[in-house]
Amino acid sequence: MVSNEKFYNFLKSKTWDLTEKWYENLNKDLNGIYSTNNQEEIQLLKEQNHLFHEKFVELFNNSSEEGLKSFDDFIEVIVNDNGHQRTPLTEIIGEFFHQQYLYLELLEEFVSKYENELSDKQIIEFSTAILSTINDIILKFTKEFIEQSQIRLKSQQEMIIELSAPVIKLTADSALLPLIGEVDTNRAKVILEQSLQQCADMKIKHLYIDLLGVPVVDTMVAQQLFQMISALKLIGVSTSLSGVRPSIAQTTIQLGIDFKGVETHSSIEQAMRKHR
Repeated sequence: MVSNEKFYNFLKSKTWDLTEKWYENLNKDLNGIYSTNNQEEIQLLKEQNHLFHEKFVELFNNSSEEGLKSFDDFIEVIVNDNGHQRTPLTEIIGEFFHQQYLYLELLEEFVSKYENELSDKQIIEFSTAILSTINDIILKFTKEFIEQSQIRLKSQQEMIIELSAPVIKLTADSALLPLIGEVDTNRAKVILEQSLQQCADMKIKHLYIDLLGVPVVDTMVAQQLFQMISALKLIGVSTSLSGVRPSIAQTTIQLGIDFKGVETHSSIEQAMRKHR
């Protein structure tokens, strides 16, 4: 009977062969990292694939639980790799299944080599170990990949929101806050926080708030806008509103929000002429 150690040593001797065979048969028309022509990226891709095989063959030398845990390092490498981040998840998973086929082919080679020494039970056990382990790795990788993608997406959204509320310094003590696009409740909250902080940092005394690029203002946003003007007043910043559309004016009136004490203008040019 062939020992597990012999199968392990057989697999261990084939890790680079597996990598080269995988890359040779890789569909280079796939999206993301798999279609790269950059030699440095290709070499890195091969090294990452070889790391997978180094981890995988150790499963036949250690307990399955210990072996799966060792894949944490590999998963972290792939999840944080720029090339794989721009590659569709379905294509990455497809390449995991490709590894599965390579190992089943290698098992056939091993069976042919030790045909008279292997029992049917051993062959089934080796085959089951390959299939179930790669499935477990796929599930573990997919969970981590999705979680990290959501974290990156949230971070990018927050950055976009922050950059969408810039306070532009005009003179030593005046600045402009041009608002463009849809302002939802979350963005309105960010605008409030950012404008207060930036005005304080830049020692602004008068802030021009231009709403010409804002198509719609709902109830919550109108209230946030009023709160922002009130909060700015508390830190010594006066404001001028410009570009107020009729629909926005109507919304504020329906809400009973009093902008009588707020300086309003039809355009930013008109507002700035008054403060020259």
